Order: sequence, then structure tokens, then C-alpha cells
Amino acid sequence: MTSDFLLNLAQAVTKGLLTGMVYGLMALGLSVIFGVMRVVNFAHGEMMVVGMYLAWMGFEYLEVSPLLSLPLIAAIFFAVGYGLQRSLISPFIGRPEHQQFLLLLAVAILLVNACLAIAGPDSRGVQMESQFDSYELGPLVLDAVRLHAALAAVAIALLLWLFFSRTRTGKSIRAAADNHLAALVVGLDVRRLYAFTFGVGAACVGAAGALMITIIPVTPFLAAEYTLLAFVIVIVGGLGSMTGALMGGLLIGVSEAVAGLLVQPSLKSMFSFGLLILVLLLRPQGLFGKSNS
Repeated sequence: MTSDFLLNLAQAVTKGLLTGMVYGLMALGLSVIFGVMRVVNFAHGEMMVVGMYLAWMGFEYLEVSPLLSLPLIAAIFFAVGYGLQRSLISPFIGRPEHQQFLLLLAVAILLVNACLAIAGPDSRGVQMESQFDSYELGPLVLDAVRLHAALAAVAIALLLWLFFSRTRTGKSIRAAADNHLAALVVGLDVRRLYAFTFGVGAACVGAAGALMITIIPVTPFLAAEYTLLAFVIVIVGGLGSMTGALMGGLLIGVSEAVAGLLVQPSLKSMFSFGLLILVLLLRPQGLFGKSNS
């Protein structure tokens, strides 16, 4: 009995880690935007749901796998995010936080109602042959779709790290995040860099949506849940920390999977928010966040 429980626990943890990588990619977009612009994207979950719907439409009407449509969806999200920041969000940078909140909340409501109007309230999912495949790793069985989604999320996160650490634009964005005034003094186009950053963050969440549709079906009502989940992840990991977003995603993914094993899946949020409270009590800046003191 004990060995069976340990095997089931290991299976749940493995499942949580794979799903957590997709969670981490979703939260990575939120963390990048906040880390550079100090703007909290309250429409993040809604953007995630839009990405899921786009991947579903590509599969349903064009018979294109979500993994293959992912680059196009990410490119669309980047372009829309870039334009949204330049036209709508940029004038609100530096304004009181409640005005930013109301602006992005309005964007969130528009997005979720557009999804309702176009696709309706029913759940939409994709049916791929790989959803019935699995890989054996010793005694563990890995779902093929979760493994593929996790590997894609890791690859995207690695590309994002290379972009910020090796490219001129990435280094300029980091400089603008560290010292806005100094970036202006040396001649950096901070407005364009902010728009580029929002586009990158939007591309991350769009890619995460394309991956998530292979794991669970989508409804418009998932939007608020994903927004809350993204906030939990980045707060646990540390606001503005890319490493924290990924590790926070893994922790939340594992906590949800273990909750489903020990209690029941409907109570998984209790474990996630319990972890959030624990981190806030012991390390308010998050596991990988920098202390203000």
C-alpha cells in the first residue's frame, strides 16, 4: 500500500512539473511586463484564453496542430501587444495604479466577452492522436501531450533568456528596466522598448495558451482563473524575476497535482493559495525576488 501511494505521488509530482512548465511560461509574460514597465497586466488570463481559442480554431478549421500554429499565434500576440502598448497603455504609464488597473480590467472584459460572442460558453478542445500516447520512464508514465507542451515551454523560456542576455535590444530593455532616466540620457528609445517588452510578454502568454489547449479544453470563464493563477505564480516566485516565474509555475503545478491526489481536484486552488500565504509570511518578496530593504 505504501509503495503504491509513493508511486502515485511520484506520478502526480511528475504530472505537476510538466503542467507547471506551461504555467511558468504564462507567468513569465506577466513577470517580464511588470519587471520592465512596472505595469500589472490584469488582462493576462484573458489573453491566455484568447491564445487557447486561436489554437483551437487553427486545429478545428485548418487542421493545424497547436504546436505548429504556436509560432504564428506568438507572432500575432507580439504584434497586437506592441500596438496595444503604444496606443493605449503607454499614456497610462506613470499614472496612479488604480487607473492602470481600470484600463486593463476594461481590456480584460472586452476580450472575454468577445470570446463569448464568437465561440459561445461551451468548452472547446482539440482531439489529437498524441493525447492517447504516453512514454514510460521507469515506473512512471508521462502523458505525451504534457511532455511535448513542457518541452516547448522550456525551449521558449530558453530563447527568451538568450534574447535578454545576448541581443542588443534585450540588453537595452534590461537597462531601461534598471534605470529609466539613465536609459533616456544615453539615447535609448524607451517608449519603443516598452512596447517591445509588452509584445514579448504577450507572445509568451499566447504561446502558453497554444500549449495549454492540448492539455485542457477552453471556455471564456477560465480567464479570471488564469489571471489569478498568474498572479499567484509571480508573487510566489518574485515579481519581476524570470527565474521566479518559472519556478513558481513548477511549484503551483506540483501543488495542484498533489492536491488532486491527496484531497480532490476541485480543492487544488486551496493548496495554491495556501502556498502563496506561506511564502508571503516567510519571504514577502517571493522566493527569487529582491528585498527592498
